[in-house]
Parts: sequence; C-alpha cells; structure tokens
Amino acid sequence: MRGNRKAQMKLYDLYADAMYIVTCRYISNREDAKDVMQEAFLKAFTRLSQYKGEVAFGAWLKRIMINQCIDTLKKRSLVYEEINDQTMTIVDEDSSWHINENVTKQEVTLAIENLPTKYKYVVQLYLIEGYDHQEISEILEIPVRTSRTQLMRGKTKLKNNLNDLLKHKIS
Repeated sequence: MRGNRKAQMKLYDLYADAMYIVTCRYISNREDAKDVMQEAFLKAFTRLSQYKGEVAFGAWLKRIMINQCIDTLKKRSLVYEEINDQTMTIVDEDSSWHINENVTKQEVTLAIENLPTKYKYVVQLYLIEGYDHQEISEILEIPVRTSRTQLMRGKTKLKNNLNDLLKHKIS
C-alpha cells in the first residue's frame, strides 16, 4: 500500500476529519493544523511498513499526528496552543480527582493552557487523549516516572486553579 496512491487516498479520506480534530487540539491556527496534519499523513504513508497491527490503525495514526504536532511546536518554540473544546473528553480513572460540574469545558481548557509547560503536555495527553504513562514517556521522550510526577503535580495545579476559578464565579 506504500506506493498505492488510491489506497492512500482512501485512508486519508477515512481518517482526515478525525486527525484534523486531533491536530487542532495542539495547533490553534487552522491552516497550520492542516499543514501539520498533511505532514503527519506523509510520514505515516512512508512508515506504513512499520505498522504491525498491534493497535488499531487509527490509534497508530493518531500517535503520529500527536508526535508531529509536538515536534512542530518544539521546532517553532511555541507555547502550547488551544484545545478544541467541542471535542474534549476528560479521561481519568483517578476517583479522588473530581471537577465540579459548574466548571465549563472552556474553563478547563483555559486552565490547562495556563499550566506550566512541563505539566501541560502530560495533562493533555493523559486526561484528554487518554494515553497511559508508558505511551506519554515515548511521545515526550521522558521517563515514565517523570510522566507520573508531572501528571500528579499538573492535576493538583489544575484542580487548584479550577477551584479558585469556581470561588470567583460564586462570589
């Protein structure tokens, strides 16, 4: 399929909308997000032989998209960009961590954007994208222990920021 343009176009058509949403979570400028998505698709097409079927193709492709976004942001020395709050779902199995239902998705998004950079990516990848610590360590090229620590500290900071925001809303 690597050289088969028709097959590549079918894959592109099948996954483009979902992958565009993923790239928009990291890259706020829509045209830049499209460019990053195109680059990631090209990278995926050149690496199709590396796809072993151990995970769903969409999950494999999503990981390439996220890595491309992070690489692009690192290269441009940009700070983390906007999350598309229309598609945000928080994934967290920590039952001790609860967000008050009076807090909106937009407020959670803003609170994540305002986290220190070292926590922001880990919180985004874990809570929003649903990656585990092993996957986060591979994507960000950090030790698993660092991922766990940064998530714990990032969630604490996020929770405190949201509680402060809620106090200001109520008063």
